Amino acid sequence: GTVTRIAYRAGKFLNAAEDKASDENERNALAMKLPSGHEIAVVQIAGLIARRILCDVKEGQSLAAGERFGIIRFGSRTDLYLPEGTLPLVAVGQRMIGGETVIAELPSA
Repeated sequence: GTVTRIAYRAGKFLNAAEDKASDENERNALAMKLPSGHEIAVVQIAGLIARRILCDVKEGQSLAAGERFGIIRFGSRTDLYLPEGTLPLVAVGQRMIGGETVIAELPSA
Protein backbone atom coordinates (compact mmCIF):
# COMPACT_ATOMS: atom_id res chain seq x y z
CA GLY A 1 0.00 0.00 0.00
CA THR A 2 0.88 3.67 -0.07
CA VAL A 3 1.86 5.58 3.06
CA THR A 4 -0.62 8.47 3.20
CA ARG A 5 0.45 10.03 6.49
CA ILE A 6 3.18 9.77 9.11
CA ALA A 7 2.63 11.39 12.49
CA TYR A 8 5.32 11.41 15.18
CA ARG A 9 4.48 12.40 18.74
CA ALA A 10 6.97 12.80 21.58
CA GLY A 11 5.84 11.45 24.92
CA LYS A 12 6.59 9.41 28.00
CA PHE A 13 8.32 6.04 28.21
CA LEU A 14 5.92 3.97 30.30
CA ASN A 15 5.83 0.18 30.17
CA ALA A 16 4.47 -0.44 26.65
CA ALA A 17 2.22 -3.25 27.95
CA GLU A 18 0.12 -0.71 29.86
CA ASP A 19 -3.08 0.52 28.16
CA LYS A 20 -2.19 4.18 28.73
CA ALA A 21 1.05 3.73 26.76
CA SER A 22 -1.01 4.10 23.56
CA ASP A 23 -1.93 7.65 24.57
CA GLU A 24 1.04 8.79 26.64
CA ASN A 25 4.21 7.20 25.21
CA GLU A 26 6.38 8.41 22.36
CA ARG A 27 4.90 7.03 19.16
CA ASN A 28 5.00 7.12 15.40
CA ALA A 29 1.84 6.42 13.39
CA LEU A 30 1.69 5.41 9.72
CA ALA A 31 -1.59 5.55 7.81
CA MET A 32 -1.75 3.51 4.62
CA LYS A 33 -4.13 3.02 1.72
CA LEU A 34 -3.99 -0.48 0.27
CA PRO A 35 -4.54 -1.36 -3.42
CA SER A 36 -7.88 -2.92 -2.34
CA GLY A 37 -9.00 0.52 -1.13
CA HIS A 38 -8.81 -0.44 2.56
CA GLU A 39 -7.17 1.97 4.97
CA ILE A 40 -5.03 0.71 7.84
CA ALA A 41 -2.77 2.25 10.46
CA VAL A 42 0.34 1.00 12.23
CA VAL A 43 1.53 2.72 15.40
CA GLN A 44 5.05 2.15 16.75
CA ILE A 45 5.06 2.82 20.52
CA ALA A 46 8.32 3.25 22.43
CA GLY A 47 8.62 1.39 25.72
CA LEU A 48 10.25 1.78 29.09
CA ILE A 49 13.65 0.41 28.07
CA ALA A 50 14.08 0.94 24.32
CA ARG A 51 13.06 4.60 24.03
CA ARG A 52 13.80 4.70 20.33
CA ILE A 53 11.63 4.48 17.24
CA LEU A 54 13.14 4.23 13.77
CA CYS A 55 10.95 4.75 10.70
CA ASP A 56 12.58 4.42 7.29
CA VAL A 57 9.67 5.44 5.02
CA LYS A 58 8.23 8.72 3.76
CA GLU A 59 4.71 9.84 2.93
CA GLY A 60 3.80 8.76 -0.60
CA GLN A 61 6.11 5.74 -0.49
CA SER A 62 4.71 2.32 -1.47
CA LEU A 63 5.28 -0.74 0.70
CA ALA A 64 4.72 -4.40 -0.12
CA ALA A 65 3.24 -6.91 2.33
CA GLY A 66 5.95 -8.00 4.76
CA GLU A 67 8.32 -5.18 3.85
CA ARG A 68 10.27 -3.60 6.72
CA PHE A 69 9.34 0.03 7.36
CA GLY A 70 11.26 0.64 10.58
CA ILE A 71 12.07 -0.85 13.95
CA ILE A 72 11.39 -0.39 17.63
CA ARG A 73 13.55 -2.06 20.22
CA PHE A 74 12.65 -4.61 22.91
CA GLY A 75 10.12 -3.51 25.49
CA SER A 76 8.19 -1.59 22.84
CA ARG A 77 4.98 -2.40 21.01
CA THR A 78 3.17 -1.98 17.72
CA ASP A 79 -0.57 -1.33 17.49
CA LEU A 80 -2.33 -2.28 14.26
CA TYR A 81 -5.66 -0.71 13.27
CA LEU A 82 -7.66 -2.63 10.68
CA PRO A 83 -11.07 -2.02 9.07
CA GLU A 84 -14.28 -3.30 10.64
CA GLY A 85 -15.07 -6.81 9.45
CA THR A 86 -11.42 -7.92 9.40
CA LEU A 87 -10.95 -11.60 10.29
CA PRO A 88 -8.09 -12.18 12.78
CA LEU A 89 -5.84 -15.12 11.90
CA VAL A 90 -3.79 -15.07 15.11
CA ALA A 91 -4.71 -15.72 18.74
CA VAL A 92 -4.12 -13.58 21.82
CA GLY A 93 -0.67 -14.42 23.19
CA GLN A 94 0.50 -16.05 19.97
CA ARG A 95 4.11 -15.35 19.05
CA MET A 96 4.43 -13.69 15.64
CA ILE A 97 7.33 -12.99 13.32
CA GLY A 98 7.42 -9.56 11.66
CA GLY A 99 7.19 -9.75 7.90
CA GLU A 100 6.21 -13.44 7.98
CA THR A 101 3.14 -14.07 10.15
CA VAL A 102 -0.17 -13.32 8.41
CA ILE A 103 -2.16 -11.43 11.04
CA ALA A 104 -5.58 -10.98 9.45
CA GLU A 105 -7.77 -11.26 6.38
CA LEU A 106 -9.34 -7.99 5.29
CA PRO A 107 -13.04 -7.87 4.38
CA SER A 108 -14.12 -7.82 0.74
CA ALA A 109 -13.90 -4.30 -0.67
